[in-house]
Amino acid sequence: MYMVQVQKAASTGDSRERKLRSRRVGQYFREQRGRLFIIRRCIVMLLCWQD
Repeated sequence: MYMVQVQKAASTGDSRERKLRSRRVGQYFREQRGRLFIIRRCIVMLLCWQD
């Protein structure tokens, strides 16, 4: 009985850690997508620039 409770606690911690890790990865990709958007806008602006 005690062994089952320990395994449940370990799996709960693993899923929590996995959720935090996926949130961090998602945040990283969101940030990179924002940076790429800004870079893309700058490139378009430079290409379309006319004096």
